[in-house]
Amino acid sequence: MSYAPSLALLVAGLLVFGIITFRTIRTLRRFSRTASMVSASTQDRAGMIRARSAALRVAIEDRRRKPENQ
Repeated sequence: MSYAPSLALLVAGLLVFGIITFRTIRTLRRFSRTASMVSASTQDRAGMIRARSAALRVAIEDRRRKPENQ
């Protein structure tokens, strides 16, 4: 019977450890999903900025070349 308090404490400790581990993993999954969404959004916006700057470069080149051809 002297082992009963030790076993109860061990079971309680494992239960608390399991709950903390479960919550930590769940939080890390949420963080991972959020970080992935932010990364995708940032890459999309950066791509749009690159496309706009390329379009501006083409438009500027077109304006520069037209007087030469006329």
